[in-house]
Formats: sequence, structure tokens, C-alpha cells
Amino acid sequence: MENKKLGFVILSFSIIATVLAYGFMGVLGRQTAALQCYPTSECQRVQSLLGLSHIAVGLISFIGALGIYLLFFSTSEEAILRRLEEEKNVKTEQNKFELILKAMDDNEKKVLKAVKEQEGITQSTLRYRTDLSKAKVSQILTDFEKKHLVKRELKGKTYAVYLVENF
Repeated sequence: MENKKLGFVILSFSIIATVLAYGFMGVLGRQTAALQCYPTSECQRVQSLLGLSHIAVGLISFIGALGIYLLFFSTSEEAILRRLEEEKNVKTEQNKFELILKAMDDNEKKVLKAVKEQEGITQSTLRYRTDLSKAKVSQILTDFEKKHLVKRELKGKTYAVYLVENF
């Protein structure tokens, strides 16, 4: 059962039980007043039931608090699973990226890291960020395109460089 529905059911139950408990306590209070509570066995029975009813109110309050928690504050299992799946996907992407970087030389690492940091970076900006020549950047990007790591799109007189979705 979904947490919110369960919380609503528990809260409803605790409200009904509270009304019944307070009604019962009212009846016991009237009996106590009618008996004027002399130390008789009837009076002791009423006092004992009154003490138990106070314990019942405490338990009902706990159940009501649990219902409120489930209704308003508890996250559902689906949300938790969704968050864990997203974290797993991000970690997997990072691990893939790190494995790809291990197989590259320093210049290729600079270029690929710069492209990952700024999607759609232009080749001229990439040249300045990596401190490599225009020919070297172009050569590295051509190799990356052959390996299906990046794609280039014409942007004015230069190219915008993007990482390929599934590498």
C-alpha cells in the first residue's frame, strides 16, 4: 500500500479511536462524580479504567503521529529507487569517462575534458583552453570523431564540439 494512503487510513483510525476514548473517559468521569469516589470496589474499578484510558490515549496519539508522518513526510519507495538509479547512472558515466581517459595521451585528455566541461565549445575556444595549436586540436577532434567520441557541428566559421550520447 502506498505510504500516503496508509498514512490516511492510520490517521483516520486514530481520530475515531480518540473520539471513542474521550467519550469513554467522559462516561468514567461522570461515574466517578456520581459515586463520589469513596474507597469502595466500584470506585476503584472506575479509577483503574480511567488510568487505562489515559494509556490508551497515549497509544492512540502515537498511532496518529505515525499516520501524519506517513501522510506528509515519508517519501515513497519509488522516489528512493528513482534517486538511487540516477546516482548509479551518473557513477557509471563517470567510470566510463575515466576508463576512456586512461587510454589517451595528455593532449587528448585535455581536449576531451574541456569538451565534457563545456558542451558545445567551439574549436577556437577549445584551442585556447587546452593551449594547443589549431592543427593539433583539429587532428585530435578528427580522431575522436572516427572513434565516435565527439561530434562537430558547423557554427559560423568554426565548429561546435559535443560529446556523443553513448560513449
